[in-house]
Amino acid sequence: MRIINKMLMYILISAVIVSIIFPFWWMILSSFKPSTELFIFPPVIWPKQFTFENYISVWKSIPLLRYFVNTVVFAGGVTVISLLFDSMAGYAFARIDFKFREPLFIAILITMMIPFQVIMIPLFVEIYKFGLLDSYMGLIIPRATSAFGIYMMRSFFVSLPKDLEEAARVDGLNEYRIFWNIMLPLCKPAFVTLGIIILMNNWNDLLYPMMLTSSTEMRTLSAGLAMFVGDKVIEYGPMLAASALSILPLFILYLFAQKYFIEGVATSGLK
Repeated sequence: MRIINKMLMYILISAVIVSIIFPFWWMILSSFKPSTELFIFPPVIWPKQFTFENYISVWKSIPLLRYFVNTVVFAGGVTVISLLFDSMAGYAFARIDFKFREPLFIAILITMMIPFQVIMIPLFVEIYKFGLLDSYMGLIIPRATSAFGIYMMRSFFVSLPKDLEEAARVDGLNEYRIFWNIMLPLCKPAFVTLGIIILMNNWNDLLYPMMLTSSTEMRTLSAGLAMFVGDKVIEYGPMLAASALSILPLFILYLFAQKYFIEGVATSGLK
């Protein structure tokens, strides 16, 4: 009976893994197929003839390098600034006793329940009034911090023993040095995990950068991919090739950071 249960568990796990990997595998292989092979029935997974036509078409159709630079600046800038502000705010809510701490933290959590579509028009008007439309600053500043990031970092800081900061205060360290020299190095797994989440969300975001940019030179990769979807025609081959190129940096990043990502999810506690 135990052997049967293990076999069923392995079959279930294998089915889940295949269901997750298969769409990416199909996308990568299909990006090397000629246009005629994308619509044949029954469909074939492995291309009968490999071609780089779709990748060449992407390079000629859109300024891919410019989109990539814009995405790196936007997603990377948001990640760096948000990690700094979220970790500082999380430490303050977890370790510093100040007036209205709990009501303020609850108010921040409530913002997580507000859909972006509710605030997108007021946000657009605000960025327009400040003259930041179609600029890196207009893309980065509104996302300089996040309620989820503050919540996650606070949960990690709460789990650390208080003896560390008490010993540091005895040695004469102020709150800034306690945070920067003692607490922050201890939260490296949560720090990396939050960084991956923020980078991934902003790297793949479509609606937000399209709303705040109007020129082709300021488009991100996700917005650039939307150019292959017309009113009547969808260029599936180039779109698949561009999608494969857009997820490649995130895949490489995760390969190097997966150890900290798993450790951060396991130890953060989110409480």
